[in-house]
Amino acid sequence: MDFNVNDVVVMKKGHPCGENKWLILRTGADFKIKCLNCGHIIMLSRVKFEKAVKTKID
Repeated sequence: MDFNVNDVVVMKKGHPCGENKWLILRTGADFKIKCLNCGHIIMLSRVKFEKAVKTKID
């Protein structure tokens, strides 16, 4: 799957706030993503990110 900045992805495991949709802020070796409900930002390695993504919302 191809990921770009400002894409919205659905993760397999939900965030503790109850949301599982995230906005991609940065791509590369690491991904920076932001929760669409509470605004929490995390960074994941590419390998962990690609394993955790369920689908991409167009």
